[in-house]
Amino acid sequence: MSYPAHKLLKLNLAPWRMATVAGLLIAGFVVVGARAFYLQGINTDYLQGKGDAVANRNLTLPAHRGQVSDRHGQLLAISTPVESLWARPADMRLTDNQRSVLARTLNMPRQELDKKLARKTRGEFNVKRPVTPAQAMRITAMGLPGLHLRREFRRYYPAGAVAAHVVGFTNIDDLGQEGVERAYQDWLAGREGERHIQRDRRGDTIRDLAPIKTAQMGGNLALSLDLKIQYLAHRELAAAIALHKAKGGSIVVLDAKTGEILALANQPDFNPNNRRNYKPQPMRNRAVIDTFEPGSTIKPFVAAAVLERGLYHPDSIIDTPETWRVGSKLVRDVHPHPRMTVTEIIQKSSNVGAVKLAMSLTPQQYWDVLHRSGFGELPGSGFPGETAGRLRDASSWKPVEHATMAYGYGLSVSLLQLARAYMAFANDGEVMPLSFLKREPQEIVGTRVFSPAVAREVRAMMEAVTQEGGTGLRTRVPGYRVAGKTGTAHKLVDGRYAADRYLSSFIGMAPASDPRLIIGVAIDEPSDGVYYGGSVAGPVFAQVMAASLRQLALPPDAPETTTKLTQGTPPRPAVTKGGA
Repeated sequence: MSYPAHKLLKLNLAPWRMATVAGLLIAGFVVVGARAFYLQGINTDYLQGKGDAVANRNLTLPAHRGQVSDRHGQLLAISTPVESLWARPADMRLTDNQRSVLARTLNMPRQELDKKLARKTRGEFNVKRPVTPAQAMRITAMGLPGLHLRREFRRYYPAGAVAAHVVGFTNIDDLGQEGVERAYQDWLAGREGERHIQRDRRGDTIRDLAPIKTAQMGGNLALSLDLKIQYLAHRELAAAIALHKAKGGSIVVLDAKTGEILALANQPDFNPNNRRNYKPQPMRNRAVIDTFEPGSTIKPFVAAAVLERGLYHPDSIIDTPETWRVGSKLVRDVHPHPRMTVTEIIQKSSNVGAVKLAMSLTPQQYWDVLHRSGFGELPGSGFPGETAGRLRDASSWKPVEHATMAYGYGLSVSLLQLARAYMAFANDGEVMPLSFLKREPQEIVGTRVFSPAVAREVRAMMEAVTQEGGTGLRTRVPGYRVAGKTGTAHKLVDGRYAADRYLSSFIGMAPASDPRLIIGVAIDEPSDGVYYGGSVAGPVFAQVMAASLRQLALPPDAPETTTKLTQGTPPRPAVTKGGA
């Protein structure tokens, strides 16, 4: 049966058009087929990689950070395992009720939690780091899709604020930020491990795709600190700051024989275990990074300089009028004496006498002694941020600057740097390199600064400072001979020396017959009316030195005597800078 063709159904196309369309279609199928064959049969890495990117993961296994301890093994920093809560947005399907329960579990406002979970990202992100063990158990029991717990380590500091300025702290990623935590980051951190896994569509681990690369624990660190001495130093410094209503202060305790730092404390302090509301000021290690003009604590170096060149002897007598003019400046003594020996100039802290001694040297000669003693150079402790202070080249000194440097103005030092320099007097002229790490005595090679004879003569002068007639009566330690020097310096404020702001200091050593410990104390801006170094910093030195000598079981080298100390407020010094 045939049907007549209707003219509207008749296909009236030119043959070449049909051939062209058919050719294009066939060519397209060939290209697609060839591409599919290439990807699936020849170059399979591309699609395999895309699939692996969805199902496979490389997990970082955190390394256990090394411990930090004091010289006797008392722990100062340890790492404890904690859990952190992470979210994977692609898998997260939480109901309104689940979000409310989760917010209560995390002690987090619901609005804050919703903001975190609404984060637009393709990768994982943290919700809370860390969570408590109780919170981790509740979250696991809830079985929330898209939320996962991950093992991490958190740093804990058993000594808290007591050793905070030395030990420092780490951030939330366990990277050292301050102190020895930062200085020895590579040693403490260890090496992270790795785990290559495959997950299903729900995010659950199916299997390990490669052997697990185990994390390597960081190295342990034994510091030179003695925690008992550190507690003493921290406690006595805090008490002095409160008593004298001071702005701040620092204390350093050195082992004169090894250069080890047995204690270092600052006020104000901070608790590294409390990571909220950190402020930069309390975290600053004043003893290492802050500088000040040393005042009269520089005078022993003037004495050493003139003794070394044979210009004077300890008993040489010098005319010391109440005032002495250098250029347009008038140098004045607080407690004038018409004539003094070199020893008495140090004992009574005479500015006029110190200037006369310094002016008998050329600027270069005096600069050489200061430079050799370590002023103007880094102390070499390796502590982050340590400062070199300031000691200008001798060629730029004017006569008045030459004079003022004799009693500690015109140069700047850190407390650690100043205590290190005093090692030359304690060690018969030799300075040992500083160390925050425990070391063995045979490892140490010192640097010669003065001859043994000069060092002993200056030490005897500094011992006179703590005896009757000296400025350091309140630094005495019963049963031990003490040598040291007081310092009271006006502070520079807005380019001018303030008449009512002081930096009170004392640097001393004991037992003076063969010094083992050097202690430096600096109190910034005491405001209770007492500001002399011997009255403000001296008692801190005495308390810490007495307890430290007992702690180290060092034998006494003097009869145990009781000295009645003046508790009243010393008279205000004259306007001229310097003094005891």
